Amino acid sequence: MYSTTIDIRVRYGETDQMGYLYYGNYALYYEVGRTDAIRQLGFTYRELEEKGVIMPVAELQVKYLRPAYYDDVITVKTILKELPANHKIQFHSELYNQKGELLNVGVTTLAFIDAKNKTRMNMPEALREKLAPYFTANQQA
Repeated sequence: MYSTTIDIRVRYGETDQMGYLYYGNYALYYEVGRTDAIRQLGFTYRELEEKGVIMPVAELQVKYLRPAYYDDVITVKTILKELPANHKIQFHSELYNQKGELLNVGVTTLAFIDAKNKTRMNMPEALREKLAPYFTANQQA
């Protein structure tokens, strides 16, 4: 399993009339977590794109448990529970407030796509090599 955390302060413009973090912005927080998780492996989305790999979102699942409010510091935990065996990768997200209360969970599934011909491809080998040490041999199906 591979996981990272990053803190984000809820900005006023991200809230709705009730002062809650607007529901549509949770996906943006997931993206911040994913981007940081990949960066901590030594890659950036830009570098992957320059190597001909794009990663569109194929599926998004979200569950809202408690609201986040303006000026809260939210910890975004991003988890890869398994090493991808094919063209898809699933990032699990958990958002916590300053009290450590779980606010929201989500799963974002992305696909590895060849940028030139727009066809599915497996995870780039360089990324696989960086992730492999976080998983046991049993999980590397």
